[in-house]
Amino acid sequence: MRVVLENLEGFEENEDFAKLLEESEKSYDSGTIKDGVIVSINGEYAMIDVGEKIEGRLNIAEIKDSGENLLFKEGDKIEVYVSQGKGERPNVSYKKAIRSKKVQEKIKELGEDYKDKVIEGKIIRKNKGGYIVESDGIEYFMPKFNSSLRDDAKNIDKKIKACVVNIRPDDDSIVISRKRFFEIDDKNQSEVAKTLVESGKIYKGIIKSITAFGMFIEVEGVEGLVHYTEISHRGPVNPARYYKEGDEVEVKAISYDEAKRRLSFSIKAIGEDPWKEIQKELKTGYAIKVVVSNIEPYGAFVDIGNDIEGFLHISEISWSKDIKHPEEYLKIGQEIDVEVIEIDSENRRLRVSLKKLLDKPFNDFIKKHRIGDVIKGKIATLTDFGAFVNFGGLDGLLHNDDTFWDRGQKCKDIFTIGEEVEVKLTKIDKEKEKISLSMKALKPSPTEEFAQQYNIDDVVNGKVVDIRDFGIFIKIGDMDALIKNEDLFPLKKEDIKIDDDIEGVVAFIDKTANKVRVSIKRLERKKEKDELKAFNSNEDKMTLGDLIKDRI
Repeated sequence: MRVVLENLEGFEENEDFAKLLEESEKSYDSGTIKDGVIVSINGEYAMIDVGEKIEGRLNIAEIKDSGENLLFKEGDKIEVYVSQGKGERPNVSYKKAIRSKKVQEKIKELGEDYKDKVIEGKIIRKNKGGYIVESDGIEYFMPKFNSSLRDDAKNIDKKIKACVVNIRPDDDSIVISRKRFFEIDDKNQSEVAKTLVESGKIYKGIIKSITAFGMFIEVEGVEGLVHYTEISHRGPVNPARYYKEGDEVEVKAISYDEAKRRLSFSIKAIGEDPWKEIQKELKTGYAIKVVVSNIEPYGAFVDIGNDIEGFLHISEISWSKDIKHPEEYLKIGQEIDVEVIEIDSENRRLRVSLKKLLDKPFNDFIKKHRIGDVIKGKIATLTDFGAFVNFGGLDGLLHNDDTFWDRGQKCKDIFTIGEEVEVKLTKIDKEKEKISLSMKALKPSPTEEFAQQYNIDDVVNGKVVDIRDFGIFIKIGDMDALIKNEDLFPLKKEDIKIDDDIEGVVAFIDKTANKVRVSIKRLERKKEKDELKAFNSNEDKMTLGDLIKDRI
């Protein structure tokens, strides 16, 4: 039976691997390294004399360097690996000879005490029986049942550690097992990890890999994780910005989870916690000098100088609300003065403000303006209740009720962001640093125009435009006038319909609140008074004859 190390797909884990090799050894000659001579070279092959009846054929690609230059010429001696071909012509390979020599040298180096020695390499290809692992130019064979890997293409280029479980000098083969490594490593890692944590010492380790959540560091043959929150006291950082694989770093073992076999390292635990200094030296309201270390769309990070970063939110850069990106104001490496506005030692958060050290636009505004001033600004924000008008770093509120005399209109339906408007300054609240604006104060109210045409008790006519629980509204020109329920008499509200013509008298005019009330009841009383007055006037002109005429 012929057994090839790279074709063991059907073998189970419990089969005697050594026995299979012994049986395969009897059935064929696996090949040897021989000295040969290059007889000829053409475009594809080199013919090699290896002392056989017929020359071996070597693919010319095996004797070219990376620049496609030939390493040998006709007549040169060359070591090749010779094995039996399908016909009389032997198979020859220069690269296999090199690999074979390296394997033989490694076998000698491993010696008789090769069992469970650890090699670290990369999976370079897969075959039916398992995987070929390369380490320092030497190829090892790892049977599939000893790999502890899922059978998929993602394993190629994967870095692994494995133990040597068998060597076959006659076959130039070194067999390794990742499964065996795990069996030994689990026990060793647990013991070493506990020792590292208990010692409390600082160790030098090598970065094996970097991920988004941290770095895996090898110390004393054991791997542990430095989480990205354990790199710096300044807070979570992207490890790829500061480190690369292969770097040597100092770490301290801080915990080991035996159940999960998880070892945790820390870089920031090596030095003294700078937050203790922050608590002692800094207070909110202090002004400090910092350097811009990073800029993001939502703000900037500033270096305080003791491995701690403060956060400068975009809203704290300038009093202006027009800022779109911090880069409009700041550059990395720029030195600036800021005010400390929050120190949260528990959550390791320090917030600073740049604008608090700048003059407030509100103070500048009230120096230049007084209530009643008419000023121009641009619409900055539109809301359901009105609009905010910007005056270069300061916003004033323009409420819907202060914009239109018609209560049904809204700013968001009329204006657009950036539109310039003219407003009147109606209120300045120095305590809350707020200003109120009005547009309707710049033009007469409909009530004022109404009052120029009508006085109290003038008779008016209008059409019904709205019916409410408390009364009805009639349209008189451009003015909506209210007739309360109690002023509808002698009309009945249930008999009134939209567009009905209604006659009444002006009962109330409020120019400030832009309100007009009409009364039908008052009209009826007015008519009664007018009739009585007319009657009394006629009574004064009656004679004695008029009084007794009906009695005669």
